[in-house]
Amino acid sequence: MLISALCEYYDELAKEGKVVPEGYSEQDVHYLIALKPDGTIDDIIDYRIKTTHKDKKGKVKEQFAPRSITLPQRTEKTSIDSNIIEHRPLYIFGLNFEKNVFTPDDKTNKARKSHEAFVKANLEFIDGMDSPLINAYRNFILNWIPENEMDNHALIALGKEYKNAYFAFCLSGYPEHLIQDEPKIKDKITVLKADNVSDDGQKSQCAVMGEELPIARIHSKINGIAGGLSSGTVLIGYKASAGCSYGNEQSYNSNISVEAMKKYTTALNSLLSEKKHKTIIDDTTVVYWATGGSVNNDCCDLFNSFFNDTTNSEEDKMDISQTDQMLSDTFNLAREGRITRERISDLTGIDENIDFYIVGFKPNSSRLALKFIYRRRFADILFSIAKHQEDMYITGIKKSVPFWILKKELVSPKANNLSIDASLLSAVFKSILYSSPYPNYLLSTLVSRVKTDQYINAVRAGAIKAYINRQARAVNKKEELTVALDINNTNQAYLCGRLFAVLEKIQRISLNGNEINRTIKDAYFASAASKPSLVFPKLLSLSQNHIKKLNDGNKVFYSKMVQEIISKIDGEFPDTLMLTDQGKFMIGYYHQVQAFFEKNNKEEN
Repeated sequence: MLISALCEYYDELAKEGKVVPEGYSEQDVHYLIALKPDGTIDDIIDYRIKTTHKDKKGKVKEQFAPRSITLPQRTEKTSIDSNIIEHRPLYIFGLNFEKNVFTPDDKTNKARKSHEAFVKANLEFIDGMDSPLINAYRNFILNWIPENEMDNHALIALGKEYKNAYFAFCLSGYPEHLIQDEPKIKDKITVLKADNVSDDGQKSQCAVMGEELPIARIHSKINGIAGGLSSGTVLIGYKASAGCSYGNEQSYNSNISVEAMKKYTTALNSLLSEKKHKTIIDDTTVVYWATGGSVNNDCCDLFNSFFNDTTNSEEDKMDISQTDQMLSDTFNLAREGRITRERISDLTGIDENIDFYIVGFKPNSSRLALKFIYRRRFADILFSIAKHQEDMYITGIKKSVPFWILKKELVSPKANNLSIDASLLSAVFKSILYSSPYPNYLLSTLVSRVKTDQYINAVRAGAIKAYINRQARAVNKKEELTVALDINNTNQAYLCGRLFAVLEKIQRISLNGNEINRTIKDAYFASAASKPSLVFPKLLSLSQNHIKKLNDGNKVFYSKMVQEIISKIDGEFPDTLMLTDQGKFMIGYYHQVQAFFEKNNKEEN
């Protein structure tokens, strides 16, 4: 399904002129080599794009990213093999940069051999061509002698940037016109571009296109996968003989034609090159796209702003605002019981029948491992996200909670390492997409974090509430947890959580504004959430001392509240709370704290 879907996406891109022409490929370039007519280097121009972002402390920092340009098809061989219009420094200059010194010498003589391959291939290619830029390029190739250029001022100015930089050529004074844009070079590329045949002409029925076509022996590499090889990684490849059958070698075993191979690799590389089409979930790269009549980027923008942290640029903030409003409207329909796919389509302006693909990749040696692939109508996905938001909604949450914010709450706010179990994130991701119960590991992680950090906010509370309610819904039980404080809820764990919040409030008021180093929350919250019968008798005894310090009005008010909650406890406090009940304890605590907070706000107003 994946290869077929990518080929379909390629066809849609091709209709809209959004794919790289046959015989070309996209390549990142950092610098332009500006040549004089005689082929000498006049300057090396910084071609990178400057962007800004905020670090964790809120400071604005600058970043420089390479530009992606279209060059004649790049070689994928690991042995020495030059490109037409080379971009790699070792081939162009024939120099290594080691210990702050440029030198043509190395143990394997690779620099010298690479440069010789570049000279030979490119002189042959431009033979008979004539133009000011082509002539300057030819002169550069003929006159550049690596041994004589170790002190070249332009290279020395690059310094350590040299080794990892990629280059393109232009005439000095004309940086907007690059050599690959020369009409004569483009014409020759068109003539010489590879025919749609495999290396030895082997044909078979293509597993994707269904026609008898030349089969691809080697598949092009995929770039942009987190943790993948810098040179690219193949999705389909056969190296071990155990994977081969019927006397076929390498990717002849896949029965994917050259045409289908070029389509799916081009489409996947195109998706991975755009941030709106991918997100990283720890070590898994998630790619998503929409198909159905046209390349619908609105779907990807909405999906991306929910699952990615896109808060760095004003454009992204606008996308977040629009998505938040859309999800809010969808959520309101959900709360009113009026949410339908047709209404979602009206809200977003997106065709409800558009198919949406979500694919997870993980690098595995030199190949990619496909972790999951989901295909759903985008309206169904949006419906599921809205239901997730509805389940997450709790007092204190004023807008939608993107996946990346939920992910942050699964680790300590003091942690330097934000790594989370990838299997947990993938399972939560799937639960959101399919409106299914959240994984058990989510609740245990949240409860552990709250007890360890002694900190519960709206996102953590909302996630605990969502987990418990979905579990109840899955077995046709009544949902126990509401959005705000439920004084009619008689669940023993919920009542214990409420009582703990009231006792903490009494302690804080009794201090009359004075600071305290250690509250009952600091000392007893984790144990109270696990073994109420062991902790609450002591807390009630302590609270008597605190109540004595209150004024008469507060003394009566809070004493009655304590008695009201205790009266609903079944004889004695629970001995041990299981994991789900610990979650209910935390929701009861959170609800009661928020009720106090809202009451204080009303009084101040």
